[in-house]
Amino acid sequence: MNRVVITGMGAITPLGEDVNEFWENVKSGKCGIDRISRFDITGFDVTMAAEVKSFDPERYIHKRELKRLDRYSQFAIYASHQAYDDSGLADCEFDRERFGVIVSSGIGGIETFYEQTKKQIEKGFDRISPYFIPMMIPNMAAGNVAIALEAKGPCLSVVTACASATNAIGEAFHKIRSGIMDVAVAGGSEASVCETGVAGFMSMKALSTSDDPLRASIPFDKDRDGFVMGEGAGVLILESLDHALKRNARIYGEIVGYGATCDAYHITSPAPEGEGGGRAMKLAVSDANLALEDVSYINAHGTSTYYNDLNESAAIKNLFGDHIKSLAVSSTKSMIGHLLGASGGVEAIVCVKALEEGFIPPTAGYKNPDPECTLDYVPNVGRKQDISVALSNSLGFGGHNATIAFKKWQEQE
Repeated sequence: MNRVVITGMGAITPLGEDVNEFWENVKSGKCGIDRISRFDITGFDVTMAAEVKSFDPERYIHKRELKRLDRYSQFAIYASHQAYDDSGLADCEFDRERFGVIVSSGIGGIETFYEQTKKQIEKGFDRISPYFIPMMIPNMAAGNVAIALEAKGPCLSVVTACASATNAIGEAFHKIRSGIMDVAVAGGSEASVCETGVAGFMSMKALSTSDDPLRASIPFDKDRDGFVMGEGAGVLILESLDHALKRNARIYGEIVGYGATCDAYHITSPAPEGEGGGRAMKLAVSDANLALEDVSYINAHGTSTYYNDLNESAAIKNLFGDHIKSLAVSSTKSMIGHLLGASGGVEAIVCVKALEEGFIPPTAGYKNPDPECTLDYVPNVGRKQDISVALSNSLGFGGHNATIAFKKWQEQE
């Protein structure tokens, strides 16, 4: 089986429009949450979101194309171009029929859906844009990325709610490891900070109603009252090790394991004790041929909702046993909110950078410990620590659970 390495990364997030800016802000515990500015929030109980406020899509997308692309597709193309440029593939000759794209979204073009439905109601059916469907459907981020980068291999979009990007990266990893592809663009994109997106989650009582940006997304804190919606994209370039070495590519890290399970329990609530998530972590570690004791850091799903944080913490305790005493767990959603289907993409980047630099990012805003959540959540201040294996967890509505195991890059085993 092929070893699979990361040779490029791209991100557009509430804390930066490239990987370096994003990572430096995450390391320092900066908050990317603020009052919603993308639409009039009069009458909304929810006032906070983590928006992408500095974004120039014309860096990678021609102006005439922008009106044909929902914001989530713009994010995906932007981050994918970044990752592709970062990888150096643009300067190489390689087999594009073995170059795949697995870029996902949990929701797709919901802003386009809202705008076009409103136009239909106000002005009539014949005023709907001819681009409505290709702007809205959740596979079009992957399709547009493939067109932009001339990727002619498998092109897929895994739609598993908030686990979408992690499943995308995991499936790409397995396809390269098994020899189906040599190179893949993998990750996720989401842009749901709009009237319908916020109202939908608000009606479920899933979103925080705090009006304090620093106390709105507070994973594992006793006072948490829901998640904060974020937006953006995170994308990795994955390659077989042989392919990367032949072109003398820079290698950031290695993917060594992937686990995917289903709770088969409830449409929105996780299984008791996080049973399904625990199995996903166990499968990822087993898939990597590692011991549980090899894991030093877990980037938790950590949404700042009561049941997610409670059950994910329980799953980690039940699986790792006494090893939790030397296991760090943090949630970067404390700083950038919940990017839904894109969350696993940006959190994968966090894991890769944490391994590369030997730095574990904090869970920001942590103030009042929850007696039911008792792990080392790296509260408020990140720490320098040499780590060799990190896990990234993503859990989605429908009972979807996905975990990826990352390893610090070592050319020789």
